[in-house]
Amino acid sequence: MKQHLENTKELLAALTTELKSLKLWQMQQPSAAELASSAPFCCDTLAFEQWLQFIFIPRITQLINQQQALPAKIALRTMSEESFKHLSAKAKPLLDIIQNIDQTLTAQGDYSE
Repeated sequence: MKQHLENTKELLAALTTELKSLKLWQMQQPSAAELASSAPFCCDTLAFEQWLQFIFIPRITQLINQQQALPAKIALRTMSEESFKHLSAKAKPLLDIIQNIDQTLTAQGDYSE
């Protein structure tokens, strides 16, 4: 179980680095109202990269730091492919990282019983 936490931390760091590399990292945080959306991925108020930066990465990091259970089933790749299709081939490393996050979190769920 601990290895999954370490792997996930490394993948979150890689995700952060890749978002910055692609100039998708933002310095200004969205408003509280935008972050409070109940739509999946806050798709009605945030771009997907904003959701990753301001919701997904902080929440998963918090769970890791508090040694709480991580989500066992996750599927971000499809949304990523749609959201980053404008980047064409430049998106491949980002999509690969996101797919690895999906696989790592799903795999750790297989061992949690």
